[in-house]
Amino acid sequence: MKKFLSIVFLSLIITSNSMSYEEANYEVVKKNEVYEIRKYSDRLAIETDISNEGNSFRKLFNYISGNNDKNEEIKMTTPVTQMQKKGNMTMQFYLPSRFNKENIPSPSNPDVKILNIKASYYAVIRYSGRASDKNFIKHKSILENELKKDNMIILSPPIKATYDGPFTLPMNRRNEAMFEINIKNKGEI
Repeated sequence: MKKFLSIVFLSLIITSNSMSYEEANYEVVKKNEVYEIRKYSDRLAIETDISNEGNSFRKLFNYISGNNDKNEEIKMTTPVTQMQKKGNMTMQFYLPSRFNKENIPSPSNPDVKILNIKASYYAVIRYSGRASDKNFIKHKSILENELKKDNMIILSPPIKATYDGPFTLPMNRRNEAMFEINIKNKGEI
């Protein structure tokens, strides 16, 4: 029951002002009927390994709620991403653009790491509905097949990006499957 109430509480926080969240900065450089290619800027994120989704989310949420060396509350941003790294599933929150390496609070929890994600290109397919693994795998496969057809070089494992809390109506949810890609010749895009 306690776990359920925690999830409900966190979901209500996420959905309460979803339109006011800062989003990771990117520029769409190419788009077709299936996917788009985005150029993301450098960005800071916090990350933790996923032991179970609620627990991982809570670790990251606690950091932005002030569980850091400055006891500083940090505004939530979107998306929340998940991907496999070194054999472990990880979850990431991007940090607001006002932060840099000099002013970012250090995590109090040793399971939470700060990382700088370098600017890069990503192929992205957007979909609505539940953020279930089944829905993600379906769209990840569509994107992967399209990238192979277009001779694009995939550099990363698939990334699951979610923008809305679980109480947002499924048809109104924004979910994405992403791959970091190699753009050999920037003139191609």
